[in-house]
Amino acid sequence: MSNFILTDRKTDYLLPLSVDDWLTQDHLARFVVEVIDGLDLSNLTRQYAGRGSKAHHPATLLAILVYGYCTGVFSSRKLEMATYDSVAFRYIAAGSHPDHDTLATFRRRFIDELAGLFVQVLEMATEMKLLKLGTVCLDGTKIHANASRHSALSHGHIVKLEEQLKKEVQELLALAEQADTANIPDGMSLPKELKLREDRLAAMAAAKAKIAAGAAERYAREKAEFDEKMSKREAKEKETGKKPRGKTPTAPQPGVKDSDQINLTDEESRIMPVHGGGFEQCYNAQAGVDAPTMLVMVTTLTQAPKLGEAKTLIADTGYCSEKNIKACEQAGIEPLLSVARQDHHPHWRERFTEPAPLAEGATPIQSMAHRLSTVAGKAAYAIRKQTVEPVFGIIKSVMGFRQFSMRGLRKVTGEWNLVCLAWNVKRMAVLRPKVG
Repeated sequence: MSNFILTDRKTDYLLPLSVDDWLTQDHLARFVVEVIDGLDLSNLTRQYAGRGSKAHHPATLLAILVYGYCTGVFSSRKLEMATYDSVAFRYIAAGSHPDHDTLATFRRRFIDELAGLFVQVLEMATEMKLLKLGTVCLDGTKIHANASRHSALSHGHIVKLEEQLKKEVQELLALAEQADTANIPDGMSLPKELKLREDRLAAMAAAKAKIAAGAAERYAREKAEFDEKMSKREAKEKETGKKPRGKTPTAPQPGVKDSDQINLTDEESRIMPVHGGGFEQCYNAQAGVDAPTMLVMVTTLTQAPKLGEAKTLIADTGYCSEKNIKACEQAGIEPLLSVARQDHHPHWRERFTEPAPLAEGATPIQSMAHRLSTVAGKAAYAIRKQTVEPVFGIIKSVMGFRQFSMRGLRKVTGEWNLVCLAWNVKRMAVLRPKVG
């Protein structure tokens, strides 16, 4: 007869179980709780009035969210269910079960405070001697917005739809004025159909106004850039007595373009080209990653200059501009910004060939391009692909974060901070044993 371990689900335990016995000592959930307990959450706790029934502590709700983002659980409903189904979530919640509305409200209410918590986690990494700031690689990735691209309307399409809807309104009004309504299909309500079209026309008018406001802001920005370029060309012409080389900048044109568009679901998101071809409604999420540790140092609107001094900034051609180069040099940072798209399969000799000496009077972009073409510059730039791109790949493929849950630039920025905070905690849990 086989000798099996008895499975008994009926016998009660003589003593209550301790949640501390549920997980191994090196489990990620334990580390998440340790990190959250070490943060200063006074900005969150002071916003609770203390009236009514007892509330879940912000540390508990934040730990549930961070562990959820670490493990690919983003929905507030799924997070609530996980406090029943998952041992790790039960440990974090200590047997409590915050409902999905509580979790969603907490995330929405404190989305702006996450930027400060992101910096606190990096300060903790510094205290743990995990962070080795020196070379920072900067890049961006397209992440789907919480909106469909089919909800986007261009200004030209809105004008055509308005003409069509106005004609339909006139037809319906003509029907309503007729004494004989025999031509009206069964089940059709004229007031309801009229209101539907009037509401759509009102929404389109509001969308056109927002597009016009965006076009005015764009023109003001482009006009300022154009005036700056022209003033530099005029100053150079007066200094040298010769007409500057290159094509004369074209003055921007005011007004709305037919291609200007807005998304009716999330008006601050944009249709962008995505990897593999095609276009999707997205946000371009930015992150600066520390090369030695792969910890995210900088997100779109979060910077932590007091954590140390970056010595080198590596980024692709999308960030290359004379303005960015000068900003790096003024901050004492060596910029390595690609001036052109890199060949994926260069000849092997190119990796070991030094360029000709740099000519005198070279521009900042030419000087940087020369540094990038040296053997040392090529080796340094190669760090970018093995630093920031794997971070984006793990966030999307392993953690499963491919679409924002929130809408609007402010809230999406806060959620991106939460994603990068979760990544940093997950990464710190891996780095911690390596330093003892």
